Amino acid sequence: MIKIVTIEREYGSGGGEIAQLLAMQLGWKLFDQLLTEEIARLADCPKAVVQDREEKTDPLYYRLFKSFLRGSYEGSLNAHKLKLVDSECILKFTEQVVQTAAKTGDSVIVGRGSQHFLRNRADTLRVFLYAPREDKVRRLLARGKSEKEAEQLVDTVDHERIDFIQKYFHVEWPDRAVYHTMINTTIGDAAVIQTILDFKKMLDAARSYVSAER
Repeated sequence: MIKIVTIEREYGSGGGEIAQLLAMQLGWKLFDQLLTEEIARLADCPKAVVQDREEKTDPLYYRLFKSFLRGSYEGSLNAHKLKLVDSECILKFTEQVVQTAAKTGDSVIVGRGSQHFLRNRADTLRVFLYAPREDKVRRLLARGKSEKEAEQLVDTVDHERIDFIQKYFHVEWPDRAVYHTMINTTIGDAAVIQTILDFKKMLDAARSYVSAER
């Protein structure tokens, strides 16, 4: 039976809101902001630091700075251990939180590579949400973003996610083969949620049938 739903999304397609409504309808735990909070707790750093770095690769200046620090201090008995909250550190803690959530079950997990961490679990439904650019801009305007800011975010955030997925999972983004279904959110949030619920019900029924046949 399906016990986890992962929601990967294009920025501005409404993935966060849809995941929240889906979790409420199922009565499941939502791992979105909670996921960020758990990563911050494990990394022993402010939540804002994780929010700024998750689903991104480290910028060049940060990689150079990190190399410089490690080169300067590693091996010195008098040096304090450096706590560098970089993309690799966040990714390690992300996998830990995602796998723990999956073991518990009854969870909706938003992005952060969760679809790849859980790609081999039979109890996971993996969904990708997308929308036309103008619709994504419209959603962001409704959230109070200026038109310039909305267009800039739509044009940049997904490029960061592309780089993140390519670097750490070595696949294109979106990796169509990993998803059970890809949904255009212009059909409306309620229709998207119902489609996911129907797909979940169909998979549950199919797997129950296979189990009964065995």
